[in-house]
Amino acid sequence: MSNGSSVKVHAHHHHDSPKDFVAAVEHASEERGLRLTPLRKEVLELVAAAGKPVKAYDLLDHLRERHGNAAPPTVYRALDFLLEHGFIHKLESINAFVSCHHPAEAHQVPFLICDVCSSAQEVCDERVAELIEAQAKAFGFRPQAQSLEVHGICKNCRKA
Repeated sequence: MSNGSSVKVHAHHHHDSPKDFVAAVEHASEERGLRLTPLRKEVLELVAAAGKPVKAYDLLDHLRERHGNAAPPTVYRALDFLLEHGFIHKLESINAFVSCHHPAEAHQVPFLICDVCSSAQEVCDERVAELIEAQAKAFGFRPQAQSLEVHGICKNCRKA
């Protein structure tokens, strides 16, 4: 959607099917020469299928159901790879992971996190990142990473 200026504004939930999302990540991995191992792909599939933020130990429990001997370092290494390459996002305030709606492009986005149902909405509005960058520059600060998470109650939970 457009706000009337030249800046594109998108607001969306992660509606892509998990299968389509994983296929997009596989394609992006091939284009970048990255190795999406079977375990990394399985962790990615679990994050995508969750449909809401998922914690590392929940992922570990699912892997143990399938493989029996999965260990925390295994899950964290897979998550680190997926994070490093922008295929998932970590929501620091709730220590959980969500799939990235745009796995083919590196970007920093704010999230709206519902404190009732734990849903997370990725808000793709480049003006937010640009404003933070401009403010940092004005203070002589060089950001290395940014994480903006806004907590509240989503529309569905407010109606309930």
